[in-house]
Amino acid sequence: MFDIEVDELDPDKFINVVAALEPTFGGINLEDIKAPECFYIEQQLRERMNIPVFHDDQHGTAIISTAAILNGLRVVEKNLSDVRMVVSGAGAAAIACMNLLVALGMQKHNIVVCDSKGVIYKDREPNMAETKAAYAVEDDGKRTLDDVIDGADIFLGCSGPKVLTQEMVKKMARAPLILAPGQPGAGNSAAAGEAGPR
Repeated sequence: MFDIEVDELDPDKFINVVAALEPTFGGINLEDIKAPECFYIEQQLRERMNIPVFHDDQHGTAIISTAAILNGLRVVEKNLSDVRMVVSGAGAAAIACMNLLVALGMQKHNIVVCDSKGVIYKDREPNMAETKAAYAVEDDGKRTLDDVIDGADIFLGCSGPKVLTQEMVKKMARAPLILAPGQPGAGNSAAAGEAGPR
């Protein structure tokens, strides 16, 4: 196994380069391709190629985060279909995590997503990426992570460092689950430890 770096920013040209590698490899692992392009690239490659195509920024993070959430909910005796989750970040990892959790029974209406502009709500901006729009909530006037964290059972931090504060953790539901599967040094899990057990 070795890395092949492709110096190409055009998604369709990138797809053509990767697809041409099929006779040589038994599988493709896409790495560090930003959203929303990563969704299109992966979909097109899966349709064109007869070998597995995996984007670990999406699916690796989703598998590990979902396993942690399912096991954590078992420990705190909560059901996936009943819990409320707040997500910080709306990139490839966050979208894939939410898609997998919804496929396993989490209620989509119990998910609130915040990106760098705040809460993602319907009609917030024209031409919102479909992947974000799929998780846009009704506009109830809440705009920030601090506004929506109250009573949340799960915080999923797929964004920048230290967005979750001790005060926010204290406002969450009983026995909250706090995951920070973002890049190393994300620092969101530290707030949970600093807030202390309840």
